Amino acid sequence: MTAFIARRLLQMIPVLVLVLALVFVIFRLVPGDPAQLILGANPDPDSLAALRHKFGLDQPLPIQFLKWLGDAVQGDLGSSRINDQSVVSLILEKFPVTLELAALAMVIGCVIGIPAGIISALKRDSWVDIGARVISLFGFSVPNYWLAILLVIVFSLKLDWLPPAGYKPLREDPVAHFRYLILPAVTMGLPIAAEQMRFLRASMLDVIHQDYIRTARAKGLGGRSVVIRHALKNALIPFLTITGLQIGFLLGGSVVVEQIFSWPGIGWLTYQSITSRDYAVVQGAVLVGAVGFLVMNLLVDISYVLLDPRIRAE
Repeated sequence: MTAFIARRLLQMIPVLVLVLALVFVIFRLVPGDPAQLILGANPDPDSLAALRHKFGLDQPLPIQFLKWLGDAVQGDLGSSRINDQSVVSLILEKFPVTLELAALAMVIGCVIGIPAGIISALKRDSWVDIGARVISLFGFSVPNYWLAILLVIVFSLKLDWLPPAGYKPLREDPVAHFRYLILPAVTMGLPIAAEQMRFLRASMLDVIHQDYIRTARAKGLGGRSVVIRHALKNALIPFLTITGLQIGFLLGGSVVVEQIFSWPGIGWLTYQSITSRDYAVVQGAVLVGAVGFLVMNLLVDISYVLLDPRIRAE
């Protein structure tokens, strides 16, 4: 297992470098000069040249990328050109905000999606199964931004139960903080529940017809024991793949949802940095998202071995 983890960690390095290189190049192909955005519409040519030299924008792209990559290896992701704050401190400030939103969204998704997937599989082709599939199809199909607007209209404008957008630190007002958190968490959690329900249903249907399930029932085991100890445990193996990807996506921050609800996490920071051409912050946010995906994939592979001893890391 140790050799497997070490090999996977080494494989992450070229993937990270490739992702960061693509973002580095593509983002700089977008029209707009960040130095000119800072100085205004008609900047002094000498001031513009000096600012571009200060940021290293007058160097070739490969040199810029290698310099940034070398600093990143040492833990220096540069500084924001907008507020002159280090990218590391910005990410450390925003990541817990995104982590809290991601955790609640995942809890909502699992609490709804896992029981719905199990019940739908056990009651195949019944009205319960058909209803669950229709609802999950709706959750699959609806874009996040549309669902967010719908929830705001219903629960904020019509019913006046929750605030439409905003953020209040937990230490200042826990009740207001949770009220602001509910709508963005539900917006991100419902599509997760729909996806989990469909994947777990398909996986359970594949498992419950296996010979070892019939053998367990023939031995006189109760229905709950057969479902939880035998069927669900084996059905979770392919189900973990999609769950790991969902967690990786959530840790990277949902740009659309955080922007709509003014939730100041990694996604919100990424959007603000893109609009202001703050290259260093965007690259730092992409690095966090890429690392999140790779780490979750590694944890999913390790969990395969723990769930099914027949699977070996080799």
